[in-house]
Amino acid sequence: MASSPSTVPAWQPTASLENLRRRAALAAEIRRFFAERGVLEVETPQLGAATVPDLHLASLEVRLDAPGLAPTAKFYLQTSPELAMKRLLAAGSGPIFQLCKAYRNGEAGARHNPEFTLLEWYRPGFDHHQLMDEMSELLGRTLGAPPAERQSYRELFLGRLGLDPLEAGREELSAALTAAEVPEPAGLDRDGALQLLLACALEPGLGWQRPYFLYDFPPSQAALARIDPGPPPVAQRFEVYVRGLELANGFHELADPLEQRRRFEADLEARARSGLPRVALDQAFLAALEAGLPACSGVALGFDRLVMLATGARSIDEVLSFPIERA
Repeated sequence: MASSPSTVPAWQPTASLENLRRRAALAAEIRRFFAERGVLEVETPQLGAATVPDLHLASLEVRLDAPGLAPTAKFYLQTSPELAMKRLLAAGSGPIFQLCKAYRNGEAGARHNPEFTLLEWYRPGFDHHQLMDEMSELLGRTLGAPPAERQSYRELFLGRLGLDPLEAGREELSAALTAAEVPEPAGLDRDGALQLLLACALEPGLGWQRPYFLYDFPPSQAALARIDPGPPPVAQRFEVYVRGLELANGFHELADPLEQRRRFEADLEARARSGLPRVALDQAFLAALEAGLPACSGVALGFDRLVMLATGARSIDEVLSFPIERA
């Protein structure tokens, strides 16, 4: 019987050598998958002068002393390579992928480590449905999974909870939380209630027979996705679940520089209202959008979680050499 990570001496890795070999094999298989399709592997900086202002992502700050930089210049460890990769797309890179480290503060637990590995890729000319096709093929290659089930966000809520998430009022969402025996925090807004229902009442049952793709979210949850005006309007994004585990998040990417700047500024205002620190906006990314981002879709997949699924691990520590407690 394998030892649990908590019983392994502190100098040793928490992942077994068998899991580390499986991790390496999965990374190699992913590279073969994209090489066969002519998708270019790229590298972008993990340290950046700006970061995303998303209210729910906490960036790690780094102070640098280096020639050519302002004294103790502030940089950020990137929460994902998304903005830099879109600059490459605007420069004419064509389809690209990256398997890299990313960093998010305040995230630790059985499924999270502040330093983690992302697989992110972008497909010019694809909408989010075409990217779901490719994602399903990748899961078949890496996990031996059957073709994925697909359902719209609206269909899921109507079918499982009997409410329309695009039309339901705040009181109806509160009633659904009560019926699902999910405690409702004080001050929860409408999007927060929807996200809590999804996370607590719906996600655990998704993707057990085959991968499950949830698509076309409420427009208020668009993030960096395009809006389909409808009716009803929806955000052209998707999430992927396997055995109750959220694995990936994809967008039909927003290419409008004015709308993107408006969303970033709205995020900054939300951060200020919540007492969160202001972050520097990525002006280079916004300039790339102004130069012209090709119509494309992109997706970020949690590689550590993919390894967990492939190995049957219950904790992310079982697939990492040295999680944050041993770093």
